[in-house]
Amino acid sequence: MADSRILYLGIDFGTSGARAIVIDATGAIQSEAQWAFAATPLAELTAIWQNTLYRLIEQIPASIRQDITRIAIDGTSATVLLCDREGTPITEPLLYNDGRGIEVMEQLKQIAPANSVVLSATSSLAKLLWLTHHTPGTLENYYFLHQADWLAFLLHGKLGISDYHNALKLGYDPEKLEYPTWMKQLPLTPILPQVLAPGTPVGEVTPEIASRLGLHPDCQVCTGTTDSIAAFLASGAKHPGEAVTSLGSTLVLKLLSHTRVEDASYGIYSHRLGNLWLTGGASNTGGAVLRQFFSDEELEELSHQINPEQESPLDYYPLLKRGDRFPINDPHLSPKLEPQPANPVEFLHGLLESIARIEARGYQLLQQLGATPLTCVYTAGGGAKNTTWTAIRQRQLQVAIQPPRHIEAAYGTALFVRNPIKDS
Repeated sequence: MADSRILYLGIDFGTSGARAIVIDATGAIQSEAQWAFAATPLAELTAIWQNTLYRLIEQIPASIRQDITRIAIDGTSATVLLCDREGTPITEPLLYNDGRGIEVMEQLKQIAPANSVVLSATSSLAKLLWLTHHTPGTLENYYFLHQADWLAFLLHGKLGISDYHNALKLGYDPEKLEYPTWMKQLPLTPILPQVLAPGTPVGEVTPEIASRLGLHPDCQVCTGTTDSIAAFLASGAKHPGEAVTSLGSTLVLKLLSHTRVEDASYGIYSHRLGNLWLTGGASNTGGAVLRQFFSDEELEELSHQINPEQESPLDYYPLLKRGDRFPINDPHLSPKLEPQPANPVEFLHGLLESIARIEARGYQLLQQLGATPLTCVYTAGGGAKNTTWTAIRQRQLQVAIQPPRHIEAAYGTALFVRNPIKDS
């Protein structure tokens, strides 16, 4: 490929569809493609994923496809499946939010340390334990893979390989770069994937894939990452102290830190990014609560009537139902939405102000637990478009708030496969 352009393909598999972005060595986008998922029974989902993967690549112009040097895929965190020794799924995939692992929580508590990120009904390890109880045959017959692992296998043909972003909720230790001793003692060991750094070349595309999809035979397929980390990388945040707040249905904070911060009691954990750590937490407050009271049109119109430099005296804890984990860890925490003034502008002001206070409290908690001090926040999600809210948040956070440079996770995946994450 010496005489060709050098291009990099990032593919993002989200909850409602998938997107592909090709960038060149400067980071400029050369091609984009997207594909929406139709409502599909779980049993048919892997076939849909495979079809989507191929169709996305086929949408890229042939002249660009043949110059792609490296490919990586991100998937939803803790979306997993079992497949046979040929890579054929033998169970329906268990999605990121699948909570059937609740059945094995007592077993999990006997196995994992008290502060481990795997102690959740939706963790990859909880799902693996559940699968071992509900799948016939011996473990040696299977491979346990994350969504991104299996999709990459379809391109390079090698099974049993993952990355340490996807494997965090499986129990892999990203600091020591190995499975911990307590995991090595489990009978699950034969089907645990080999874990590499995200963006590590695994192998060239198979001859069949090169021919079918018009890719160069030397094109390397690399280990992937999770969709949320890819979105963080796309934002432009890259220095310790920089953070990304996602203002979607919920409030999600991610802060780049010199220090690893872990506190399972608050749902706080850290992903490794080379020699740095991406630490964060998620609150149940956010845009879903706003939509309970206002339409998108009302949110826009009323926000323009708010003076963002004047702090609202209303002190709420906006939740749709009882319970939050971060920054307040209380499963019984009641929503606080009173008093509700007759003037909707005042009510919305109070809601926006209160969510901004929760965001500020979240970052304060991360720093109290040892994370690098906050210097700048990039904002993703629908709430990023609300300039009034941005001004309120900037007043509460007391740091600069920036729009993300790119909002698509696929761009972040293409970016890190261009410059793979290096560990010391």
